[in-house]
Amino acid sequence: MKIKKPASAGTLESSDVFVSVAPNEGGGIDIELESEVEALFGDAMEAAVRRELALAGITEAAVRLQDHGALDCVIAARVRCALYRAAEERYDWTREDGGQ
Repeated sequence: MKIKKPASAGTLESSDVFVSVAPNEGGGIDIELESEVEALFGDAMEAAVRRELALAGITEAAVRLQDHGALDCVIAARVRCALYRAAEERYDWTREDGGQ
């Protein structure tokens, strides 16, 4: 999967996270996290993002998260959604792995 354009997923509502993804050619992975609980859960949140990027085979992307208390599963879902939108690919709902 390759990031072709900027894309986003999520909301700024409580218990959610707004994720934006953009191409970052030659810059590797750049993650920016904005959260009131970053000191407590920032490492776990970044790990969830890196896990989704790795699963999608992404090695270059700029990812920004605006967290409002999202659980890891919500973070993963929002990142995956933003990645598919940014790559202009369709998610295969008939397969557990999304057709990856």
